[in-house]
Amino acid sequence: EVLPTSAWDDGKPRVTWRGDGQFVAVSAVCPETGARKVRVWSRELVLQSTSEPISGLEQALSWKPSGNLIASTQEKPNRHDVVFLEKNGLLHGEFTLPFQKGQVKVNEMLWNADSTILAIWLEDLNVEKSNPNTYVQLWTTGNYHWYLKQSLHFGSLEENQLVSLLWDRENLYRLHILCQGWRYLSYDWHWTTDHGLGENSQHMANVAVIDGDKVLVTAFQHAVVPPPMCTYEIQLQQAVNQVAFHTDPKHSGDMAVLDANNRISVYRYGKTITVNHPSVKFGAVGGNGFKAAVETPYLDKTYRVDVSSSSNEVMNPLGLRFLTWLPDDSFLVVGQGQHAAQSVLHHLTAVPHVAGAEECLNLRLSVPVDGEVISLCCSPVTKTVALQLTDRRILKYLWEASTPVLEPWRSSSGSTVQFPHRCVQTSITRISGEEVILGLTDRCRFFVNDIEVTSNITSFATYNEFLLVTTNSHTCLCFCLKNLTVKALQAGLSSAAAANSETLRKVERGSRIVTVVPQDMKVVLQMPRGNLETVHHRALVLAQIQKWLDRLMFREAFQCMRKLRINLNLLYDHNPKASLPSSLVFLENTETFIRQIDSVNYINLFFTELKEEDFTKSMYPSLNGSSNSQPHQHPDQKKVNLICDVMRVAMEHIDPQKYCLSILTAHVKKSPPELEIALQKVHDLRERSIMPDVQAVSAEEALKYLLFLVDVNELYDYSLGTYDFDLVIMVAEKSQKDPKEYLPFLNTLRKMETNYQRYTIDRHLKRYTKALGHLSKCGPEHFSEFLNLVKDQNLYTEALKLYPSSTQEYKDISGAYGEYLIQKQLYEQAALIFARAGIFAKALDAFQSSGSWQQALCMASLLGYTKDKLSGLARSMAGKLVEQRKYAEAAILLEQYTQDYEEAVLLLLEGALWEEALRLIHKYGRLDILETNLKPAILEGESVQ
Repeated sequence: EVLPTSAWDDGKPRVTWRGDGQFVAVSAVCPETGARKVRVWSRELVLQSTSEPISGLEQALSWKPSGNLIASTQEKPNRHDVVFLEKNGLLHGEFTLPFQKGQVKVNEMLWNADSTILAIWLEDLNVEKSNPNTYVQLWTTGNYHWYLKQSLHFGSLEENQLVSLLWDRENLYRLHILCQGWRYLSYDWHWTTDHGLGENSQHMANVAVIDGDKVLVTAFQHAVVPPPMCTYEIQLQQAVNQVAFHTDPKHSGDMAVLDANNRISVYRYGKTITVNHPSVKFGAVGGNGFKAAVETPYLDKTYRVDVSSSSNEVMNPLGLRFLTWLPDDSFLVVGQGQHAAQSVLHHLTAVPHVAGAEECLNLRLSVPVDGEVISLCCSPVTKTVALQLTDRRILKYLWEASTPVLEPWRSSSGSTVQFPHRCVQTSITRISGEEVILGLTDRCRFFVNDIEVTSNITSFATYNEFLLVTTNSHTCLCFCLKNLTVKALQAGLSSAAAANSETLRKVERGSRIVTVVPQDMKVVLQMPRGNLETVHHRALVLAQIQKWLDRLMFREAFQCMRKLRINLNLLYDHNPKASLPSSLVFLENTETFIRQIDSVNYINLFFTELKEEDFTKSMYPSLNGSSNSQPHQHPDQKKVNLICDVMRVAMEHIDPQKYCLSILTAHVKKSPPELEIALQKVHDLRERSIMPDVQAVSAEEALKYLLFLVDVNELYDYSLGTYDFDLVIMVAEKSQKDPKEYLPFLNTLRKMETNYQRYTIDRHLKRYTKALGHLSKCGPEHFSEFLNLVKDQNLYTEALKLYPSSTQEYKDISGAYGEYLIQKQLYEQAALIFARAGIFAKALDAFQSSGSWQQALCMASLLGYTKDKLSGLARSMAGKLVEQRKYAEAAILLEQYTQDYEEAVLLLLEGALWEEALRLIHKYGRLDILETNLKPAILEGESVQ
């Protein structure tokens, strides 16, 4: 049954247009049923749809500008709902108003321009003797949950009754309100994240979310759950408008909650209570029969805030804003001044409580501000308070002075600071030791004091000396501000300079920073749809690891590095210069490292990740300042071998039985691997197995572990290379090899002579150099086999070292080596090999082929060539030199070894060597050649040029 409209409904039609003006929705009372129906028309007045029969549908109607839903209200038998209709008239979603049925009526509903906030104008019903109370509520949605974010109570005075409510078209979060007494109010909102300001390990990284008369608190150090889920919720008696966390880092979890009636409820941690306060209820981390591991706060006190004796304060809902809880347990709030462009900064302190009376905050001081305050922030480190005014000026409130005053914020140069544009988020931090104020506008422009750093920042957060920002290019950047200048920060935020993988991290589109969890290095990001994502930014992680290593806290550093996949080489490569002057910090504290880690598996993991490179220069260049100088201390040792040796000695000193497997790993990890030594240790374990020790590692376990580190076939080959057949059989038994494969081979080897046996093993293992050494000791009967192996593997140089140069074997090897070099066309090297072995004939041919005519003549002399034979050799080599256009060398051969002076002169003339030719003509008295050959040759040469 469809019930008719409520008695208070005026029965008038309501009209609302879609944002693009293509459709209009009309809510009108149906004559047949007396209930309202919503009809959707096109702009040509063609009916598109009629809503389904909805019992209790009320008059308020507003089409979401984005176009997908139409909002209205519905009175149900047990509650009062806001309902949403689609364009086709079907219901699609709802949420319940925080009032009893019949308590209020909804006059109007209005969406802001970007469809993110729904403003609802309500009035009390059943008020006979006075005007009804009026309320304006602002609702937002996230993760399919509707939150009541702000509640403005206008009271029942005549002059406070609302006349009109309107969202600004240009400023998305500005609401205009007009009251009966022609009083105009304008409210500007912006999004902010209420989170604790602690930075130590006790800080739980609390974040509060306002949800009507509840505050949803999530302790991100214990659980990362997205709203509307939470760690616990705090139930208040009135709607909540503001939440402020204590700015003292030691009490960063304590909260002050300001409700719509200007009452501050203070919740603190630290008091041991057996039963939780009834206003605090567990959310996603406890209850329902499960023990909660999260500490919850208790309600300490509730204060009434009374900063004006005038009754006009009720005409200005939300007149107190920017609640800030100072470290000395006093409060700051900003109120409205006597004029529209004035504000008042109220400093409130608690007064001694009078029994039976409601506690009230004492107004310690009210400081007038010439301008409207639009933001206020307090640094938990320096305790500095900064205010931003509408004219973008920054003021500093000296609250710790004997007489607190406001003064302009000044930069290090002494000039006053004024943001170029209004900022919706401000924060105080230090850059290179100078205290600065950071600002972010709603247009993503980011300022450091009055300097615009970049214009693509969507959110930012400060943590210790770090600044984290998210950008429009879907990245999260992290900068250490300790030794950074503003210009360097500006360069680092530019897209061209942000390629460093430690500074930059890709994130999901639209991500914004919620909070940073101390010690855990977790950065919590929220996506546009409301879900959360946790990332461990590499820069934060490395900074924390650096601090742990500086303090020799190897266990914490190792666990973090293992969890977050930071390369374990950093344990050695990092050098804490400040606290420990030695460059060999890790090597000097290996026993400390081993005792803290206290795990064979973890030490083995450390060994397996070791590499020769310095990771503070390659993978983590931001730590280059802490780079180790160890390579200079041990230039003759490799990094991995050095660590393996020092760690092995330390483990053998602490407990060789407990760390047996790690000691084996140290041997295997070295370059080259000491597999023979590792196998020998396994063999020793097997021999000691006669006297069993409960804590000792058995030989079988050790061998099985070695097989995990090294391929079984490789380990079998190494065991065979030790020539210890007991060890070979022990390894073979643990492998997948068939005994029929290796036992006959081993039995054959046992029957051989020792040197030939080792030669056979080395040749089987392709260790040919060792094989040559053993085979050379087997006698001359095996020399042919030796020479064949040398030829097959080209081991001539190694083979020549095994025999004296006077032996026939040396000569045979040299002959084979020379022939090999001639095949490679290395004639000169071949000739030298032949000459050293006394094979002069082959040496002469090789020198001739290489063009070394001087050495060839030397070999001819050693061979005892006659004068005629030597003359023929010289003429042959001279012909080859002429082909190579080496006329001077060919002339020397003809002159000195054939006495053919005329031919020598002709060769010099052919080569245009006029002076040398003239010398020979005069030396041998052949002046006739001057006219017959020299002058014509010179004239011919001139004509050619």
